[in-house]
Amino acid sequence: MLAVIDTTVFCGTCLGFGAANAVVATCLNSQSTPLMRAALFAEYEDVLQRTALFEGGRLSTTGRDELLDIFMAHCIWTRVYYLWRPKLPEEGDNHLIELAVAGGARHVVTKNPRDLQSMELRFPGLQSLMQKRASTSVRPVVPRAMSTGLNCCKRHVLSP
Repeated sequence: MLAVIDTTVFCGTCLGFGAANAVVATCLNSQSTPLMRAALFAEYEDVLQRTALFEGGRLSTTGRDELLDIFMAHCIWTRVYYLWRPKLPEEGDNHLIELAVAGGARHVVTKNPRDLQSMELRFPGLQSLMQKRASTSVRPVVPRAMSTGLNCCKRHVLSP
């Protein structure tokens, strides 16, 4: 399953939220394939550097960086040649829809699906899923062979 994973979901994983963990775990276990582009990657990097946001979270700055590196290894880098501008209420979310359309994803997984459902320009077959619903549609499975660093980061993501 090709999907666009919103920054809110990845940050939820770094903070230890169960539903977000399950969504990112499906990507790390190759049960779903996340799409990535420069705008979304820049947003991930920007948010992950906000230390105040992650106080009390279970991953340090280094752990968040390692998890992002591992997550990026599972992403398909997607070029967006055509800007659709679906006119979402929050202008900054338009790039998520453009990425999904360009990469052929059927799902945009976010913590705030209502933000994506009020777009003026509709794309048949594209769904925005709340992270909780997305996490229950695919059950995460821990792979048998993992490197030490990967195992450490996945343990943080996969443990409840």
